[in-house]
Amino acid sequence: MIRTFSMILLKNGTYIDWQTLEFKNTDLLVQAGRNGKIRFPGITVKGETIRTIDCTGKFITKSFANGHHHVYSALARGMNSPKKNPENFLEILKYIWWTLDKALDPEIIRSSALVTAIACAKNGVTFVIDHHASPFAVKGSLEIIARAFDEVGVNHLLCYEISDRDGSEIAQKGLVETADYLSKRQGLVGLHASFTVGERTLQQSVEIASGLNSGIHIHVAENQSDQEHCLTHYHKRVMERLADAGVLQFPKSILAHCLHLNENERAIAARSPAWIVENMESNLNNSVGFFNSKGLNRNIMFGTDGMHSDMLTSAKSAFFAGHNYEAIDYGETYRRFRNVHHYLRNNGFTGDEENNLVVFDYDTPTPFTKGNFLSHFLFGIGSKHVTHVISNGELIVEDRNVVTVNEVEILAEARLQAERLWGRMK
Repeated sequence: MIRTFSMILLKNGTYIDWQTLEFKNTDLLVQAGRNGKIRFPGITVKGETIRTIDCTGKFITKSFANGHHHVYSALARGMNSPKKNPENFLEILKYIWWTLDKALDPEIIRSSALVTAIACAKNGVTFVIDHHASPFAVKGSLEIIARAFDEVGVNHLLCYEISDRDGSEIAQKGLVETADYLSKRQGLVGLHASFTVGERTLQQSVEIASGLNSGIHIHVAENQSDQEHCLTHYHKRVMERLADAGVLQFPKSILAHCLHLNENERAIAARSPAWIVENMESNLNNSVGFFNSKGLNRNIMFGTDGMHSDMLTSAKSAFFAGHNYEAIDYGETYRRFRNVHHYLRNNGFTGDEENNLVVFDYDTPTPFTKGNFLSHFLFGIGSKHVTHVISNGELIVEDRNVVTVNEVEILAEARLQAERLWGRMK
């Protein structure tokens, strides 16, 4: 019989407050449950079943969250070359990602979600904002992902990528899937990008977001082609179109990338309560440009755009590339890294409470204090140091191993599903 615990006691660790960066050598009590609390011992705990973990020499802080992920890309690693070598961003989409998403089915989606959730957990990520697409397996796809994430113990905010690129019938299926999912779980209304979303679909999506108190999650000006299409077909730029349609009115809206914006669009974004998510490594990989926060507000957070599930690496990449192009320093990098928590809390989403923690065994050869934390954050601490991860007050990673699911079996099944996916892509 599996014994459940109402509390976890982290003994003899060093707790780092994620907001103040204060270091405190202490024991820490972690309460189980979606709204569980953490507290420092000193009061009597009666009637509780407590699991004790020795954290001597280890550091404890709030776990991490991903502002923009793509579960559907999880089984792409190592796949065959596309039918045509892409020569630009639109061809990358056409010959790689739009070929892959059309080949997804429920079994492949489930495997993709499980391996993504496992990777997130082992990297200290306990909350994921995901943007999913499977045009020939739309119905029920979000619930498949949600249940897989729940199995592993990773919290989530999902959306389906609605688009007219595969025809109006599939776009309508995306709208129905979105409305159905949001009637049962927290989530967002997903749109691909302006250049694949027509006026009717855009307006219907805004209506769903408004009616269900949600927001729009959309790729914005990731490539200059998005702007060119918008100017040609709508005689306005992308951010202007989104503002006119009502996308930017929602504080829950997420605008991914936002690379190719002019001064007026930056001013529009700055006046909006919507959030921007930066995906530096994906932008570098696709050669689409560099993010620049000039003229924007401070609602900027980090995502991985399906490249991987390691937010510490994502933050480092944003700094190393970004400080050559914009005003991003140590403090600003950390602020964007942690901004996703403010997005979730300010908008009333659950699953990112204070009882989501990461324990890391950081064998630093130099002093580690509040005063030099940011330097260690950028040049020292990595996912390899993550030993234990607690999500909603429950232990999901222990001694670097996921304990909620059978990782060996899941990876074995994923390899079979990857071969199926690659075969279907042919």
